[in-house]
Formats: sequence, C-alpha cells, structure tokens
Amino acid sequence: MTAAVRIRRLSSAEPNFQKALTELLRFDPAQDEAIGKTVKEIIANVRSRGDEALLKYTAEFDQVHLSAASGLEISKAQLQQALDSLPADQHRALAKAAERIREFHLLQKQASWVHTDSAGNRLGQRITAIDRAGLYVPGGKAAYPSSVLMNAIPAKVAGVEEVVMVVPTPQGLRNPIVLAAACIAGVDRVFTIGGAQAVAALAYGTATIPSVDKIVGPGNAYVAEAKRQVFGQVGIDMIAGPSEILVICDGKTPADWVAMDLFSQAEHDELAQAILLTPDPQYIEAVQASINRLIEEMPRQAVIRTSMENRGALIQVKDLDEACAIASMIAAEHLEISTDNPEHWADRIKHAGAIFMGRYASESLGDYCAGPNHVLPTMRTARFSSPLGVYDFQKRTSMIEISESGAQALGQIASTLAHGEQLTAHARAAELRLKTP
Repeated sequence: MTAAVRIRRLSSAEPNFQKALTELLRFDPAQDEAIGKTVKEIIANVRSRGDEALLKYTAEFDQVHLSAASGLEISKAQLQQALDSLPADQHRALAKAAERIREFHLLQKQASWVHTDSAGNRLGQRITAIDRAGLYVPGGKAAYPSSVLMNAIPAKVAGVEEVVMVVPTPQGLRNPIVLAAACIAGVDRVFTIGGAQAVAALAYGTATIPSVDKIVGPGNAYVAEAKRQVFGQVGIDMIAGPSEILVICDGKTPADWVAMDLFSQAEHDELAQAILLTPDPQYIEAVQASINRLIEEMPRQAVIRTSMENRGALIQVKDLDEACAIASMIAAEHLEISTDNPEHWADRIKHAGAIFMGRYASESLGDYCAGPNHVLPTMRTARFSSPLGVYDFQKRTSMIEISESGAQALGQIASTLAHGEQLTAHARAAELRLKTP
C-alpha cells in the first residue's frame, strides 16, 4: 500500500499561524542566471540571423531538420485535416467548449464612446483591436488544446486581424488535437517552432515568421524568460507561476470530491499549490483519508505527492468568515467555495483569479468548458491583475475635439499650469487660440 501523503496541517488558532502561512505561500520566481543568459543569446541570434537561427535551433532542440524555413508552417488544409481526423467524441467536445468560450467572451467586448461637455468639446474613447497576436502553445507529448481555445478565441472576438500560433514538434511529432483546436479557434497561421527562439521570432519577426504586437500563452522557464526579455518590444499576457487551488469547504461536500479537486492542480507541477480551508477538524481527517486512498489511482501520483507534501496544506479556521479573510489574503489562482449559499461567501472575497461557487463547481470544468478564461493570475497577483480576456487584445485611444468656446476656458487653465511648470511653448500654444491672448 502507498505511504500516506504527509500534508502540512495548520490551525488559525495557533499563535504562529500567520508566520507559518506566509512561509507556506512564499514562492521565489527568481530568474535563473544561466537561463537568462542562454535566452539572451538565442534572442540575439534570431534577431540577427532570422530564419537561419530558427532552423538551427529547431534541429538542435527538436531534432527536426529542414532545408528551408517555409517547412516550418502548417497549412490551413492540414489543420482542417487534423480536425476531421479526430474521434467523434473529441470533435464534439472541442466544438462545444469553443462555442461556450466564444459566447462568454463576446460579453466582454468593449465599445467606443463619445461624451460632449457643456462647452461643446467632444471627448471619448475609441476601442480598437491589436493588429496581430502571437500564441505560444506547448507541443510534443504535451497536449493543451484548451489553452489554444482560451488564448485564440478572445483574440478573434476582440477583432485581431491575424493570430499566429507557434508550437514545437519534437522529433516531428504533431499533436492532432492541438492542431484541431487551432482550426476551430480560427488561428490564421501555425508554425512548428518552440522555445525562446519562437518567442524571439514573434517579437522581432523573420523572413518567414511575422512579428506580432502581443504574445500570450504558457511555456517552460525558457519561454517565460524570453517573454520577460522581449516585453516592451511587444506586449505579453503575464509571467505565470505554478498552478494554485484554494478550497473553502463547510465540511458537507464529499471528501473525495475535494481531495480530487486538490489533485487537479497538484498534478500539473511539483511546485503547484493546493490548500483546504475548513472550520471542521473531522472534515480535515476525512479529506486526508481520501487523499491517501485516491492517490494510488493517479498516474501522476509522484508529482501530486511532491506538490502536496512540499506546498500543500489542510488548514483549520475558526469559521467561514475567517476562511474568506484568509482566502482574500492568499489571492489564489483558483478558489472553490464548496459550501451552502456560496454566493454569500463569494461576496466576502476581495481577491482571486477565478471563483467557483457551489459543490458542483469543480475547478476542472473552468479549465476546459465553463466559458470564462482559464489563463489566470498566480503568485498573489490576483490582488492587482485579471484573467486573460478580450480586453487584453483591445486597446484604448483617447479622442479629443475642442470647440472654439471650449478652447477659451481650457486655454486659460492650460496656460496657467504650463507657466507654473516653466513650459512656455505649452502655454503659448494654448494662448494663441484665445480670442484675447
């Protein structure tokens, strides 16, 4: 029989609880100097040598040898073929997930507006989409069609003219469900490159790969570092940390359900974090028992065990009010409120990437098909950032039309402030439009 999973136990009643919780949550995403140096060299090579560098790195890292960069592109016909070849149940699931994701994100679309003030000045905000977005997708044995849908569909809803996807194909292995997802999501061009070199190509462009305005999508440490280094040349979605799940439970949800929900994030990565908050000490014992029993069924049990033992916790709190206060401080990527009247407790949560309300709201449903985006802020950044959405692919332009009468009042104000800043030309530009300078 598999050994018990040794999960940290905490209680908010303990005098050192806050210190213990802070230590539990601490995660240092410090840059690895070696990774940073390697990525800098790769980016420099792609900028200077373009396609030649891409072919070299693709051969070196993916063992795919091509004589011309044109061989990196997957045609739309090949994407359609991948979709047509899917088993019927996968095709239906992918299509339904895409439909739900599209319906949700259509509700996020912003519109331009104009306001006319009392002086006849027309002031407004024009909403337009970025021209071209780049989508990074892990490839090879890793299959994340859901990430394709979650990143590409909001871009298309926003009105992005061209979505360019890059996906590595180690040993030439093309994952059909990932390509099928690209087809359903309306991705315009797909290239079989990955790693920091793919990010560099999207940021700066080559003869074959078009440069983009924003890069989104998950990747390994080299991809994350490359996104960090090209930020400013292009926009990026975020620098994501390990997956996180926090469950608030009143002790009435079947323990197996909550244990499996904790597993759902722990199986991503040894650094993932899974935490339970409950006021019921007997429920903690029940969840622990479920964890010990269910882990034997998990193909990724080694990853789950490492995650749970190193960064997981079962925490007893005084009551659900305290659980909500602690949850707001943690600001987790995924927060499940598995209680009676979950909306009541959700109103007490200030910070979370996504809130799943009710005993049937498994976080995994949000990963695939509920509709809201699964690209969420991690590492407590939900305190100031938001899920990926249509708004990430739109930009705002201020619109200012000043009437003759408006220029009289505004000109006096601007002149006074400009002189105060000793910017004479600013002041004179406003004063020249006054009827009595």
